[in-house]
Amino acid sequence: MLIREQAQLRHLNTFHVPAQARWFAAVTSAAELQDALAWARDRQQSFMLIGQGSNILFKQDYPGLIIELQLRGISVVAETDAAVDVEAMGGEVWHEFVQWCLARGYCGLENLSLIPGTVGAAPVQNIGAYGAEVKDTLLSLEALEIASGTFRRFSNAECTFAYRNSVFKQKLQGQYVICSVRFRLHKQPRLNLDYPALREALAGVDPSQLTPQAVSDAVCAIRRSKLPDHQRLGNAGSFFWNPHLSREQFDNLKRQWPTLPGYPDANGVKVPAAWLIEQAGWKGYREGDVGVHSEHALVLVNHGDATGAELVALSVKIQDSIQQRFGIRLEPEVRIV
Repeated sequence: MLIREQAQLRHLNTFHVPAQARWFAAVTSAAELQDALAWARDRQQSFMLIGQGSNILFKQDYPGLIIELQLRGISVVAETDAAVDVEAMGGEVWHEFVQWCLARGYCGLENLSLIPGTVGAAPVQNIGAYGAEVKDTLLSLEALEIASGTFRRFSNAECTFAYRNSVFKQKLQGQYVICSVRFRLHKQPRLNLDYPALREALAGVDPSQLTPQAVSDAVCAIRRSKLPDHQRLGNAGSFFWNPHLSREQFDNLKRQWPTLPGYPDANGVKVPAAWLIEQAGWKGYREGDVGVHSEHALVLVNHGDATGAELVALSVKIQDSIQQRFGIRLEPEVRIV
């Protein structure tokens, strides 16, 4: 394991903002990960783990050790006539892992195609899209406890998944590093076409051609039509969480804004943050090299040479605007460092 000084981080965050790490290490095994954590602990250095940097915004240089998780490998660990258990290491690229499974006829992850990030990051915020979430197929995961340097396996239930949330963002935040994740997938398709946009995209497909790969292709097409490719336009996807309102709050707003969409769930009513931002006039906004995407109001973008601090400043302006107009305080989904 090599630890470098003053490492550039622009290529390790999908916003492509300039930042430096005081120290940097790329780890390719559990042993190297343990060594890097011990190095930071012995020197009383702060540290942060990073995969593809798809949910991070650096507003300044990082004063400690950045550890890039490069754990690789995918394997079948159990199989029956109907199902297969697949384990992927935490550093695998999520979309590539989804396509690896589909190419082998393993179904269940197709709705989560083209989500940026790594396998290890996926359970932390229970990534979800087009009517599916990671929790739907996750069987268990193995994580390294930072304090003790020992491994622990978590069952699905022990992860306490919720909307864009898990125990690793709450009670156990900062205490574990997810090193591998095990999924139970199906050999026969169980297509999830509940999401309206996905159902509409596949409406003209011959039923005999309606395969998990076709669903994945449709999801990719939808995402590419709405979300910019971070390789061409720096972004981290959805910047804010969709807020949850009480039924009373929602009904009061609905009287003022009759076209306000709402999706009831166990916690009340979920309101699309993109709708709020667009109504407040931010969609397509640009100031210098920071802006809001012209096709999706929930996506903040770096048009070239924006800094993290400039993007944070724009996000605060949007928060204040939505608070003033709707009485709702949007919360960033992106991790600001």
